[in-house]
Amino acid sequence: MTIKEIETRSAEIREAMTSEDADLKSLIEEAKELKTRKAELIAEQKEKELEAEVRKAEMSAVIEGKGEVIEKKEKTEMTETVEVRNSKEYIDAYAKYIKTEDATECRALLSENGGGTVLVPDMVYDIVKTAWERDAIMNLVRKTYIKGNLKVGFELSSDGAVVHTEGGNAINPENLLLGAVTLTASSIKKLVRISDEALDLAPADFLEYIYDEVAYQISKKASQVLLGIIEACGTVSTATCPSVPVVTEGTVGIDTVAKAMAELSAEATNPVVVLNRSTWGAIKSAQAKANYAYDPFEGLDKVFCNDLPAYAVATTGDTYMIVGDFGHGAIANFPNGGEIKFKFDDMSGASADMVDIIGRQFVGLGVVAPDAFVKVQK
Repeated sequence: MTIKEIETRSAEIREAMTSEDADLKSLIEEAKELKTRKAELIAEQKEKELEAEVRKAEMSAVIEGKGEVIEKKEKTEMTETVEVRNSKEYIDAYAKYIKTEDATECRALLSENGGGTVLVPDMVYDIVKTAWERDAIMNLVRKTYIKGNLKVGFELSSDGAVVHTEGGNAINPENLLLGAVTLTASSIKKLVRISDEALDLAPADFLEYIYDEVAYQISKKASQVLLGIIEACGTVSTATCPSVPVVTEGTVGIDTVAKAMAELSAEATNPVVVLNRSTWGAIKSAQAKANYAYDPFEGLDKVFCNDLPAYAVATTGDTYMIVGDFGHGAIANFPNGGEIKFKFDDMSGASADMVDIIGRQFVGLGVVAPDAFVKVQK
């Protein structure tokens, strides 16, 4: 299986676990096997990337006439750096760095190989990456790692092409009007309160414990923020915000999704439906009552989201469904890279032998294409 196939099956397993008659034992066992296989594939992919980097360095050395000695030295240094940052000693030092913000030991271990820079162990990188993949919405969003505020242009209006006859009138220049979305990064934070015993976990276990929870909660909050941005967009594009059409459906029915799909742009080629599970149930109930054989969701992937109200409890003007292409219409920019910063407070909960850990990550989110999303409102 490929990583994508594993992620798809993992999502199916998580959904299957919510069923009352689910065989949890076998599902959990399969999930563990998939997690192990995914880790193996990621490791293989990273090894190939490293080999590609080494080959690139070797080619550069040959072109510059550095010779075989330099080639071997560069290859050895690169390999040693990877090995050091994934060693038990470095992971132990990195855990201490997270707790104390003292990077002395990390830099000492890397000084001969990585120039003294604090590098993130692969296990931490994988935990954070997996956390963003676990969120069904953020997994679909394009991600960039550009320093500062990111500006993304989009087309407000333009003249179309014309058929020109030889000897005819000259073609008028195109009138092209562009807009630009500015993705300003915000600090998304998550506080975790742990016991002194958890603080004393083995370094690798401690890193997995805090990174897994903090990274997942940050990605979950990012998806909530993005949905709020989509809801705030107007139906007509402005110079700073692309349009998001609205479909008003006072009665949810078997044609609700189709009506929303009809408002999407032609560039939104991979749309999904984001809705509360209760709303999905109402549409499927309408399908059953109408004895309607065709799937109202037209085979689209469904993302169940409790951040949108169920149709039954939504009031007039509430958005209870979003249909759109998150890969085309939205971007998440990480100006500081994928790193999560931590602050420790061992005073606030000292009387209860608890330690507060605040993790934060800078993320800029935005809608970057007109009519890439459609809001369905009551």
